[in-house]
Amino acid sequence: MTRSRADTLRPPRRHVWAAASGVISAAALLAVTEGVAALVARESSALLAVGSFVIDIVPRPLKELAITTFGSFDKPALLIGLGLAVVIAAAVAGLLALRRVWLGAALLSVGGALALAAIITRPGASALAWLPPLLGTVAGVVCLVLTIGRLRRWAAATAPTTPSGTTPAEQPHPERVENAEKPHPEPAQQARLDRRSFFGLAAIVAASAIVVGVGSRLATVATSSVEAIRKALRLPAPRSRVTIPAGAELDVPGLTPLLTPNADFYRVDTALTVPSIDPAGWRLVIDGMVDRRVELSFDDLLAMGVDEYAVTLTCVSNEVGGGLVGNAVWLGIPLRDVLALAGTDADADMVLSRSVDGYTASTPLEVLLEDGRDAILAVGMNGEPLPLEHGFPVRMVVPGLYGYVSATKWLTGLTVTTFAKDEAYWTPRGYSAEAPIKFSSRVDTPKIGTTIAPGTVPIAGMAWAQSVGIARVEVSIDDEPWQSATLSTPINDDTWVQWYLPWEATSGTHYIAVRAIDKAGNLQIEESAPIAPNGSSGWQRTLVSVS
Repeated sequence: MTRSRADTLRPPRRHVWAAASGVISAAALLAVTEGVAALVARESSALLAVGSFVIDIVPRPLKELAITTFGSFDKPALLIGLGLAVVIAAAVAGLLALRRVWLGAALLSVGGALALAAIITRPGASALAWLPPLLGTVAGVVCLVLTIGRLRRWAAATAPTTPSGTTPAEQPHPERVENAEKPHPEPAQQARLDRRSFFGLAAIVAASAIVVGVGSRLATVATSSVEAIRKALRLPAPRSRVTIPAGAELDVPGLTPLLTPNADFYRVDTALTVPSIDPAGWRLVIDGMVDRRVELSFDDLLAMGVDEYAVTLTCVSNEVGGGLVGNAVWLGIPLRDVLALAGTDADADMVLSRSVDGYTASTPLEVLLEDGRDAILAVGMNGEPLPLEHGFPVRMVVPGLYGYVSATKWLTGLTVTTFAKDEAYWTPRGYSAEAPIKFSSRVDTPKIGTTIAPGTVPIAGMAWAQSVGIARVEVSIDDEPWQSATLSTPINDDTWVQWYLPWEATSGTHYIAVRAIDKAGNLQIEESAPIAPNGSSGWQRTLVSVS
């Protein structure tokens, strides 16, 4: 009986299936981790914990590159990259195991150990957080040993035969001649059996990993999701509402809307997955340099009374002319009223806000207590409860400061302290502890690199100087004298304004530059600066082709 080509396992195919065994075993590791986590510790997702750890340790320039390159999709990009890294490492583990089983098992165990370390060091890790990655690692190693063992038996059964017609493994040992009369399967039959055994086990492991992993993740999401609670939540009517004045929004095609829809509002944070917080169990703790420690429930906060506030938020990662800025009508409670419940020490100068995922931000205390500044704890956004990805159930909104020091989402704690004593998440990573926004302007239309037809064309865009307000926007075409643009009517000094200038476009290539002047008489900074340590600056210049 001869072997078919399907039964034969030559080195190239052997290595492919060894790599596949490693990947399947890693999938089993992750699946068991997710399955056990769904039962005893829902925060113990191996891939997400490692991803969060990567976010924390990656150098600042790489963070900035990721945000600049991927924008709000930086976290999906990280997960995809991390998944590819896991697949590659698992394939290497399978190849090593083919040579020495313990080598592959050791590499897989290192991966499990890294996941364990990432999980148990995350904020809010439970007492049993170590159990899911430990059991997952054991399951992954067992699967690797079993699948590689069957792969090696298949390889041995299809090894080249000796001149006597048997494989080296089949050569009779002098001490076992007495067993020669016992029947053995033909080499081709044995190869076929070993091949089926390997694929059968691999299929079972792979299918089980998919069912357990996906099922447990869906179960975790289903049982922990608060989206249904959010949709059913009815916030109290505001005591005061934002009035949108006539002329606040210009009718210019291609111009950004006055109010940014929730689905389009930029999202930049350190949370790899959106936290799910039930308002019924939410608590805000105010402590530190205070007269009394205060703990508020969601209902306690709402009982203080809510108002509407129109505020534009800006991310420090926003490049000149960038889109990491958005405007919304927020529903919230003044932070100065909340802090007054605890009473702040006269020597304190900073509030360290804390998110449920461990993120912290440092906000100057005087800004939060300032009567003329609408610093709030927001519970609503554009007429509905905060979206989950924007901080549900409670977040901070502080006009005039970049988000990394003022806009903490999924808020759980406010510690009154000093800048000398405490520092927040981004400070040791090279960003300023205090970050007033550098006011700016941008061109929305015509877009950079576009080609437009000759004739009358509106040049239009946005400008913002939160807490101060925009007085004037000027446009220069091909370095000609600056022209004043028409401004929309601002909602208030905390929001951006729209602007436009009619232009008689002629054929050729043109440069459009824009700059703003705030109500304090300050000219927008012309000198270019990177986003670190306290925000970008410069005048945007847009290249437009007319033909």
